[in-house]
Amino acid sequence: MRLKRREFLLFLGASLSTASLNSCENKNLSLDPKSSLKSPKTPLSFKPIKGPMPLATDVVETQVGQFIPVRTASASNQQIQAYKTYEVVDDLVLPEGFTYDLIAAWGDPVGDSRFGYNNDYLSFIETNQNEGYLTINFEYISSATWVQTYEKVIGKSLPIQTIEAALKAEKKPRINAFALPANNSVRQAIREVSQQGLTDMGMGVISIRRNGEGQWERTYSAEDRRITGISGWIDGRYLKSTGPAVAVFRKKGKGYTDGLGDRIIGTFGNCAGGTTPWGTVFSAEENIQTHVPEDVYPDGTCVNPSENPFSGNLSGLGNVFGLAGNKYGWMVEVDPANANDYGTKHTWLGRYRHEAVGIRVEAGKPLAFYSGCDRRGGHVYKYVSRESVQDPQDQQNSRLLEQGMLYAAKFNADGTGRWIPLKADTRVNPDLPSVHVGGIICLPKRPAGGAMIAAKDEEAIAFQRQYQTLADLYEGDTPDEIQGAILIDAHLAASAAGATCTARPEDTDIAPDGSLFIAFTSGSPDDQTGGPDQQVFQGPTVETPYEYGWIMRLSEQGNQPDAKTFQWQMFATGGEVADGGSGFANPDNLAFDGKGNIWMVTDMSTSKHNQPVPSGRVDEKGQPLSQSNLLGVYGNNSVWFLPTSGENAGNAYLFAMGPMECEMTGPFFSPDQQTLFLSAQHPGEANGIRQKMATQERQFALRTTEGEEFIQTRRVPIGSNWPLKTPNSPPLPGVIAIRHLNSKQIV
Repeated sequence: MRLKRREFLLFLGASLSTASLNSCENKNLSLDPKSSLKSPKTPLSFKPIKGPMPLATDVVETQVGQFIPVRTASASNQQIQAYKTYEVVDDLVLPEGFTYDLIAAWGDPVGDSRFGYNNDYLSFIETNQNEGYLTINFEYISSATWVQTYEKVIGKSLPIQTIEAALKAEKKPRINAFALPANNSVRQAIREVSQQGLTDMGMGVISIRRNGEGQWERTYSAEDRRITGISGWIDGRYLKSTGPAVAVFRKKGKGYTDGLGDRIIGTFGNCAGGTTPWGTVFSAEENIQTHVPEDVYPDGTCVNPSENPFSGNLSGLGNVFGLAGNKYGWMVEVDPANANDYGTKHTWLGRYRHEAVGIRVEAGKPLAFYSGCDRRGGHVYKYVSRESVQDPQDQQNSRLLEQGMLYAAKFNADGTGRWIPLKADTRVNPDLPSVHVGGIICLPKRPAGGAMIAAKDEEAIAFQRQYQTLADLYEGDTPDEIQGAILIDAHLAASAAGATCTARPEDTDIAPDGSLFIAFTSGSPDDQTGGPDQQVFQGPTVETPYEYGWIMRLSEQGNQPDAKTFQWQMFATGGEVADGGSGFANPDNLAFDGKGNIWMVTDMSTSKHNQPVPSGRVDEKGQPLSQSNLLGVYGNNSVWFLPTSGENAGNAYLFAMGPMECEMTGPFFSPDQQTLFLSAQHPGEANGIRQKMATQERQFALRTTEGEEFIQTRRVPIGSNWPLKTPNSPPLPGVIAIRHLNSKQIV
């Protein structure tokens, strides 16, 4: 049974009780694109911008200043005329009446270092009216564009030619610099490039204020500082660690140890994050496998750094420094107001490719942290503290992260689910490969360590028969060492325990009513990490794989943070309107405004931006294009507004389009709701500097919201000059503040 629009909206407005959820047979409640959209009772606070393709939420302005959907009998003809040409702009495109301030960009001074590259999550903590600390994640470097622009921006050259000559001489794509003598010239060149690359990752704290004209500007306080990928290597600013994995860090085991015990060199791969009521910021380490080995032995110790050598594409940056891989892939807590705080990694929160931090803090209840593992086939996790919160604003709440339990989510196809504890006596019960899109599942490889790929159901069944509990898969001399090994290998442990493989969970955010919203970016599989459960992650017409993603709403049983069971429902589904989608592709970071609406940014792969789509949407052999090869119709990455209540709940309104080849990340509202802070990550990632304002005309086979195909001619800039926007200027990742020209609230 497919819910009618009115029933769906009533469902969203009600509490997510077990009874109401179990009455719904279809868990993918996408809005019908052909349903009649009514004028909102409360008009939008902005006129949605025109994107590259027709949307069901395209609007016209009435004489009284309301914005209402365009829904007439001749909608297709109107859309064809309106969208037959389109020009992509190398800038942040905002609705009328809005502007933005550039607060900081790559290379700007921060403390004794510099503003890093590819800024992601943002957190603004107000210290006084109109001023506070902005904490920024720096996720990774876009190697080709970073190298192309490094000397122009930083003012010094890199020894790239020395490294290229060595790679050519070795006739290999990678060099194990860790094994070279300290005085070797190639090692020294690799160390310099690696040091600069890791310096541009990590976290940063900058102090800012809003001036009398309403613009945000930096104030350069004593608290401004960088926490880089090599903090501690030279300066002694090591990161700290808590929880059971510390017992593994301190011991000598089967694998490599760096000799630093519970001290940790740096943080990198910093993607999503979260902010606590007690004034600290959490940063999620995501794709650490790019620079250090991810595999570990059954005792939690890591493989040798030589297993991830330095590469000409600037991966393996941790190799030359001998970084221990099991110390990365955690969540890092930082107090921006404490100039001496360089971060603490809380190991009870698990080690995996974190890209989400949802924090639920309620007096008298346990602390709950939600996160997702951003890999194809990754899991959703929840940590629950042993003790309860007394005062949500007390900084002592950080200690609640030192004793508790990490759980992984099991999603059932009927809209129910449960949390599986990742502890020694949890039963081994993996899902079968045949359940997954792509037909594989990754499991712990024993006794060798690392991962094995099970591609046949018989292999997973044999695995289950061989190992009874997680204690049979992980080793240690003490309970803490065994628990630490499980947490260090959380992804594979969760797979072994039967947690559901999902569709790249890139954000988890807590709604005002306590429910959890999860952005699942893509349902496509990977031949090394697998794909999602095809019974749960389906497109509007039950198709799998489904590339375009979903936003899920999860409600804990009884609305309790420590509940062991939950209910789930798809709140919005990506894809084209004609196919039952909401008009966006690949949802990523989420943020709630003060009225409980969702603001969402997209994460389409840079290589797919504005790629032409031929007539008939078929390839050279006449075969239908894959969903991935249709992503070009969506243009640049974008920012969307989705009401969570009222007549238009679940509809997606286009608020902004990002500059060329970038990703808009880390949305965060100021407490007064007058500013939306955003990061512009990796502009010019595919083509680098836009030379002489270069532009191409490309053809796209678009469809109206009713499904009628037509051809659009689109002008596309090649590369980027953002944010300077002058000819031939280098593209710079940067942080911006969006605001109304008249300084009123955004919503």
